[in-house]
Amino acid sequence: MLATRSAGKLRELRPIFEAVGVRVLDLADAGVDETSAEAAIEAFDTFEENALAKARYFFERCGGLDVVADDSGLMVEALGGEPGVRSKRWSERSDLSGHALDEANNEKLITRMRGVEDRRARFVCAAAWRGKEGELVVRGEVWGRIEQRASGTHGFGYDPHFFSDELGMTLADATTEQKRDVSHRGRAFDALVDALRGRGVLPARASAT
Repeated sequence: MLATRSAGKLRELRPIFEAVGVRVLDLADAGVDETSAEAAIEAFDTFEENALAKARYFFERCGGLDVVADDSGLMVEALGGEPGVRSKRWSERSDLSGHALDEANNEKLITRMRGVEDRRARFVCAAAWRGKEGELVVRGEVWGRIEQRASGTHGFGYDPHFFSDELGMTLADATTEQKRDVSHRGRAFDALVDALRGRGVLPARASAT
């Protein structure tokens, strides 16, 4: 089970599991209705704690299916690591969701960064697994800088303002395929897949012949 209701995350994460021959469900596939309790799950101060809390919550709701979940966000050096674990609701616009919420968050970002010389930032993702055999959490990161002007139509969230050092473009300018190997989420879930293979939860990589 991919424990997210974000269409953007699902687009990024499904291929990672498909590539290793694992069929995944999302919450809509499984008929897991959204409840008000979900808003309070990610109440911790670290990405790791929040990701594990989400995995544990949906493990209980999904009848014992193995669950993978993540918590991710943007950490800006000049802002002391903000928005961090509050990235999704940084704008405090509880009346907004989806693209409208992304726009409000980005407006706060560029306002706070106006005139700031140190543009360094990183995206962080903690990916967690909870199953009958236990649980674990791993982390992935990507470094870059904040661009004052948005660029690109791919991606979601802060992607249009995050210029990746490795790609030489914003994450919103990158295609899904380009973003795949350098994104914080891709790196975290690659590490999670490797760890789950090591535990025998996922099938081992096929041997070359």
